Amino acid sequence: MNFIKAIVAAGMVAASTSAFAADITGAGATFPFPIYSKWADAYKKETGNGLNYQSIGSGAGIKQIQAKTVTFGATDAPLKAEQLEKDGLVQWPMVMGAIVPVVNLEGVKPGELILSGEVLGNIYLGKVTKWNDESIAKLNPKLKLPADAITVVRRSDGSGTTFNFTDYLSKSNADWKSKVGSGTAVEWPVGVGAKGNEGVAGNISQTKNAIGYVEYAYAKQNKLTYAALVNKAGKTVQPTMEAFQAAAANADWAKAPGYYVILTDQPGDASWPITAATFILMHKDATDKAASQEALKFFKYAFEKGDKAAEELDYIPMPDSVVKLIEKTWAADIKS
Repeated sequence: MNFIKAIVAAGMVAASTSAFAADITGAGATFPFPIYSKWADAYKKETGNGLNYQSIGSGAGIKQIQAKTVTFGATDAPLKAEQLEKDGLVQWPMVMGAIVPVVNLEGVKPGELILSGEVLGNIYLGKVTKWNDESIAKLNPKLKLPADAITVVRRSDGSGTTFNFTDYLSKSNADWKSKVGSGTAVEWPVGVGAKGNEGVAGNISQTKNAIGYVEYAYAKQNKLTYAALVNKAGKTVQPTMEAFQAAAANADWAKAPGYYVILTDQPGDASWPITAATFILMHKDATDKAASQEALKFFKYAFEKGDKAAEELDYIPMPDSVVKLIEKTWAADIKS
């Protein structure tokens, strides 16, 4: 059983036993599930307190925190300041990561296939339907591409990963922007739906000639073939920690109301173009204040002791200066 499948199984067990456990409860984005699981394991060993996190997608996570059925929600599609105010919520970024296109192409190794936002958008629009299409071949003169049809895989659930992926397509493909646009759920012109990053990863690994998009940890742990991308500066970049950090360095968290920052299509020769932050949502005035404070203890632990674990899974920890801002937000906005 690989790492992702193991933690998915563990997450399902935690969810099924939550009625009998005094765990911290959260639900939402599948994007950060690998690192939240790793932090939760370490936190339980150190404190004895568990985390029951349901990896169900950003859209469902937002609904659960709005309905007050969990202590915190998690989303990769941040809410705007007016929505936070309306729902009485506090939002902050917990960790950053990256989304990568993944393919199942015989004879093609990770990082060998090069794609651009324009070409990716045309594949997801159904305009580019074969792997040996001229637009793909032009970017990959050294690769022998099959004449086979492309099987397009996308998310079927409300997803922050989809929000960031479609935001990137909207910035790099004018046709995509005008016909589809961006969101946690969109009217996909083509494709087979799969639930969660886990579902897309599983579908790609089992489907020859498929293409999809997942958070990088899922690609790495499931040994999927990821593609390189041409970034905003016109440079071909590989999905590496350095490339993710180069994109993340552009974020100005201090000036963004509700920490609303989108990190797709950032400038810079080294920037990975589909970098993203993942966010936590909590009520300012929670019904169960003891549970709320327990959750904050977990997040404080993750910020203070979780950087190494994040980097091991190729996530980018929040800079110390931003963590200080976030802790001030907690003190000012969350009632104890």
